[in-house]
Amino acid sequence: MTTTLPAARLVTGFSWTECPRWHDGRFYFTDLYSARVVTVAADGTTETVVDLSDREAADGQRIVASGTGFLPDGRLLINSMFERIVLVHDGTTTTVYADLRDVAASPINDMVVDAAGRVYITQLGFNLFIGESPKESPIVVIEPDGTARTADEAGPLMGANGIAISADGTTLVTAETYISRITAFDVDADGKLSGRRTFAEVGPDSYPDGLCLDEDGAVWTGLTAKGRVVRVLDGGEITHEVTPPAPEAGIATACGLGGPDRQTLYLCCGFEVMDFDKSVREGQGSIWTAEAPVSAGTTRP
Repeated sequence: MTTTLPAARLVTGFSWTECPRWHDGRFYFTDLYSARVVTVAADGTTETVVDLSDREAADGQRIVASGTGFLPDGRLLINSMFERIVLVHDGTTTTVYADLRDVAASPINDMVVDAAGRVYITQLGFNLFIGESPKESPIVVIEPDGTARTADEAGPLMGANGIAISADGTTLVTAETYISRITAFDVDADGKLSGRRTFAEVGPDSYPDGLCLDEDGAVWTGLTAKGRVVRVLDGGEITHEVTPPAPEAGIATACGLGGPDRQTLYLCCGFEVMDFDKSVREGQGSIWTAEAPVSAGTTRP
């Protein structure tokens, strides 16, 4: 039996909210098309941490701030989606951390950083926003020394999206959006991926997007085509769901566990993902919260 959890709106007024993160007592997310990283306090007070809107983009691409993560020294990494460049913010300045144009064939998407500072980045495999057809692509890895490679040992994925690592660092999960599947891998001491397996099928044409893990090993993921977020166990059983009201929230696409006990589920919701300027102009993107039954513990992100 699936338990339905109520959701409450925390804050609104953004373009398309994505990539929720809890770090060092603060909740972060990306305001995609406004090209910034924002924090939100429990009372809804917001602060722009990084504003990339004035950045001179490589190859004339639009700046879209996508996945984020934190290095062991606390610096913030930000995926510049269409540039295929990872930026790093040290609290004062923002510079290039890794140029992925030689290894990423398509817009880069989400990321997770392991305890050693190794970065796993998903890419769509195609440019959805200009009408290209879905195709497979590998995860991109940035090693702690800054070198980038594709995780060819893991094989290609069909629209890899949200990505997370278990508390012990031995399991990585990601959403294969275009086949509605959560896929898991073993992670060895050198960061190589193996043992590819299906964690869960989440229903045909559900399109899982952003995700996170809890300390019991369950995955929370936003089912973009269904407008809700679900908690799914290894094997596919859905135990909990959260469905923010569509007239106020639009659709829920990504989620993350945070709060002092990491048991507050943050949901990223929005109305307009394809028309970037309209999304910014209307500012209907929002963050909602629900109380989860299990903490994230020390899972990543």
